[in-house]
Amino acid sequence: MWGMKKANEEASYQSEHNLDASIEKYTPKITEFLTQINRIILDKEQQTKLALCCLLAGGHVLFEDLPGLGKTTLSSALAKLAGLQFQRIQFTNDMLASDVIGVNMFNQKEHQFEFKQGPIFTQILLADEINRCSPKTQSALLEAMEEGYVTIDGIRHELPKPFWVMATQNPLFQSGTYALPESQLDRFLMRLSLGYPSRQAEKQLLQQNSRQSLISTLNHVFLESEVLELQNIVKDIFVSDTALEYLLDLVEESRKGHHGLSTRGALALKKAAQAHALIMQRNFVTSDDIQAVFSAVTSHRLGLSESEALHLMKQVGAS
Repeated sequence: MWGMKKANEEASYQSEHNLDASIEKYTPKITEFLTQINRIILDKEQQTKLALCCLLAGGHVLFEDLPGLGKTTLSSALAKLAGLQFQRIQFTNDMLASDVIGVNMFNQKEHQFEFKQGPIFTQILLADEINRCSPKTQSALLEAMEEGYVTIDGIRHELPKPFWVMATQNPLFQSGTYALPESQLDRFLMRLSLGYPSRQAEKQLLQQNSRQSLISTLNHVFLESEVLELQNIVKDIFVSDTALEYLLDLVEESRKGHHGLSTRGALALKKAAQAHALIMQRNFVTSDDIQAVFSAVTSHRLGLSESEALHLMKQVGAS
């Protein structure tokens, strides 16, 4: 029994050593990614860090803000730096589900139906102004975002890996918009808002070249294999009982007096905190990681504003 205990301790030590080595290996690339993205999106370091959290955690991200505040620019820059296959869909109110996922077409030469893939068959999909299309078309993304498949005429088609959706949406008070159903909002790991830039940042924007010309100068930081490896590393980031109890306290607090976080929401919070810990060069999650991602992960699931989500978090003391 003593020998088994010692072997388990040695295996645990080796696993932790390998994890530390992997984190050290990718720290320069993570730093470079954030440096490059912050050259494009000025004065929004927290939002860009959280967007990278989504990529590393394998979760989708929704950017919500007024038009013209950099949502599409940020999405395009993220895609360029990630070094993955990229497609953009500009959603409109007359778009059909088949325009997104594809359609079976009859090949007269072969006398059989062939599946013509839609733009969703990519590794990074920018769903621009997603709430300008009808709910039926929005729902076409549900299976893809949750399972990495689409089903056409009863046949499942696997999407490339990794598969990452970055969606932008305009406020619902603007004309021609449709609210995303709760079931689809829940598929987004985070909802982020850029807001107006500071005066100094806006002055720099006015003095510099256009954002698109700056994006064209970017080189990818990651390879496809590296993104997949980083997503596996995130799963190995240690979450202690203390951190889990704090996370569960927050989940419990969210359920007081109104509908709270689901179990899927709790899992999303844990996964996002693990990705944040990796970015902060740690192999374990702390309460600071949970607090850093809490509002972005929970506000759209609870129907709260960012300030309301932060107020909820303050009701629970960290251990």
